[in-house]
Amino acid sequence: MTNDEPTETGDPGDETPFHTLSATEMTTEDRLRAAIHEHVAVPSRVIADDPRAILGLAILSLYILMGTFGVLVVPPPETNQAPRLSPPFQNINYVLGTDALGQDLFALIVHATPPMLKMILAGSVFSTSLAVVVGTVSGYKRGFIDRVLMAVNDVVMTIPGLPLIIIIAAIYEPENPYVIGFLLSINAWAGLARAIRSQVLSLRQESYVEASRIMGLSTPFIIREDILPNIMPYVLISFMRSARNVIFASVGLYFLGVLPFTTLNWGVMINLAYRHGALTTLSTIHWVFIPMVVISLLSLGLILFAQGTDRLFNPRVRTRHAED
Repeated sequence: MTNDEPTETGDPGDETPFHTLSATEMTTEDRLRAAIHEHVAVPSRVIADDPRAILGLAILSLYILMGTFGVLVVPPPETNQAPRLSPPFQNINYVLGTDALGQDLFALIVHATPPMLKMILAGSVFSTSLAVVVGTVSGYKRGFIDRVLMAVNDVVMTIPGLPLIIIIAAIYEPENPYVIGFLLSINAWAGLARAIRSQVLSLRQESYVEASRIMGLSTPFIIREDILPNIMPYVLISFMRSARNVIFASVGLYFLGVLPFTTLNWGVMINLAYRHGALTTLSTIHWVFIPMVVISLLSLGLILFAQGTDRLFNPRVRTRHAED
């Protein structure tokens, strides 16, 4: 046997029963280069090849910059810091105009972005992660585990989400954005979990999954390597949809006054504008129109990025870009 020929070992400690070794070992630098190529270079090429992903990423990057560096650069809004109800694009010091309290609308938008991003992160990660775990385990294992998980899932689905959120918010009056994000997604995972379970029930019958089971691979390994890559496009779309739901729910509840009042929120801005007659006076329409545009633009960025990155999990697309 020459040095270039692979050898097979049956080491019981290996994760797979058929483990191939090469006489030529990769250095740490080679492994790092291969990892960067697979996890950074190839996804970047896939995203760069789709205009929707580029535009969505640009929009999301703008909000992330506002929520991180923007709050350090833009001074916090203050009462009577500028003439009241100034129209937008008239003064460079308050480019988006001011409200009835003389606060800079641009500063309000920027300083309301970090709490919104925290709510989106907490709510989307919680609901999507829990749905993926419950759906994949239930669909793959079936039997008793499936019945128990789906029984719990069905109970959660029967609970009306909005009344539950209003009751909990009225009792505890949460102010932490992460807690609010979790609260807004407290039962949003159930429907996604059942949808994922349906897909996993179909995928577990595929020949490559059957082959992995025959080879004696562990359940976590099969779910991670064979099941998850095939449902990730749907999971990613669901993650972005969950993020949009958190945005709309939080803005709506702040607008209605269910969540604790704070001026640094887009929903509260719309509420104050509505109460001061911004919908009936043309000179103050910018007060309610600007936060609505900010909310819609963030939602659009999430949709475009989700649609564009759907190709990230297409093996043919990734292989083509990897070869390039």
